[in-house]
Amino acid sequence: MSARASTALLTDRYELTMLDAALRDGTAHRRCVFEVFGRRLPGGRRFGVVAGTGRLLQLIEDFRFGDEELRYLRDERVVDAATVRWLEDYSFRGTVTGYREGELYFPGSPVLTVEGSFAEAVILETLALSVLNHDSAVATAAARMSIAAGGRPLAEMGSRRTGERSAVAAARAAHIAGFDATSNLQAGSEWGIPTMGTAAHSWTLLHDSEEDAFRAQIVALGTGTTLLIDTYDIRTGVETAVRVAGTALGGVRIDSGDLPTVAAQVRRQLDDLGATSTRITVTSDLDEFALAALAASPVDAYGVGTSVVTGSGTPTAGMVYKLVARRDAAGAWVPVAKTSSAKGSRGGRKAAFRTLVNGVAAAELIAVSDGFDELDTVAEHPGSRPLQTTLIDEGRCDATALGAAGVAAAREHHARVRAELPVAAHALSRSDPTLPTITVDAS
Repeated sequence: MSARASTALLTDRYELTMLDAALRDGTAHRRCVFEVFGRRLPGGRRFGVVAGTGRLLQLIEDFRFGDEELRYLRDERVVDAATVRWLEDYSFRGTVTGYREGELYFPGSPVLTVEGSFAEAVILETLALSVLNHDSAVATAAARMSIAAGGRPLAEMGSRRTGERSAVAAARAAHIAGFDATSNLQAGSEWGIPTMGTAAHSWTLLHDSEEDAFRAQIVALGTGTTLLIDTYDIRTGVETAVRVAGTALGGVRIDSGDLPTVAAQVRRQLDDLGATSTRITVTSDLDEFALAALAASPVDAYGVGTSVVTGSGTPTAGMVYKLVARRDAAGAWVPVAKTSSAKGSRGGRKAAFRTLVNGVAAAELIAVSDGFDELDTVAEHPGSRPLQTTLIDEGRCDATALGAAGVAAAREHHARVRAELPVAAHALSRSDPTLPTITVDAS
């Protein structure tokens, strides 16, 4: 049993009632392939960003049923005694392949493929979707903001606008997709993300004057600090900040007003006072559209809160977890698929590739195999790169995807693959996905 807290009850009841019934009728041990994919990109986004993979792998490793979890299942009569005994020894011993964290995805992309017995794979559905849907939504919004920021530094500061654990996950996802720092100390400690922050309006209001507040902050943090100048009158705040700190003042922050106009006025005033190197940071309910509107303004850095941690109006990626292949009673592999109107899926195991033309992404290519071992490789699809990698091999997690090192690797990978996108993908307007998804039968 892991020393960390169990994640086994972070699931829906019907996952365990299906397990219970499958153990009764003998289908629990049939080998199965489940797939996580999105039928569409919600919000009219032009691409999606895979995030949460490293978190999910650790959570799967901790998906064990200890005495407390088993007692709850018995007391609430969720499953029968035989299923409780089966769960006592549960750990996922199958294989998970998927897109690397930070990778881009499109409708139909097999973001995650889970292979194992029905029993061990089905009960991971809720956990996989809760992590990938939240983190991918945040990362997709963050990537759009990173593009709109045009290379200017971005800080995530939305902890107070979401749940306490969601805040940590959101900071992680935003950093992978291009944000430079976070205000959340737990995210910094847990995932190795740079942290930032100086003072809020309450600091200024605590003191008898704005000047007293600025002087105390400079004593504590030095002249390189950033002073919040809009608690009262902004013009007076700028004058006081430079008078107290001198022209070597590190920065000022603006959190209100018509930001393009105010930023221009503050820049002129700072320059007139000789503080030509003092940086301007703006905050105040920014999203990707507000960032784009500030592109021509004399702004040096941004802080984004509510919008990024809530997916900028799209709080879930809308991914689903579906059974796509199983062994039948005779042991033969059978592709299976849901055929409901507007909710259909494609059965069979899949290999995914990104086709490139002169280094620019052109299409998402999905090769579908009706069998189990006949997956296409990049050799069958020249001019493309493979998108899937092994994340869990017979129960053993890829250590390179975990922890702070995994976050750093995902951030680097995202920067590389985002550079492959055609220019049209950088537009913020609602549209069809930038790349078409082409599905073919395996060679």
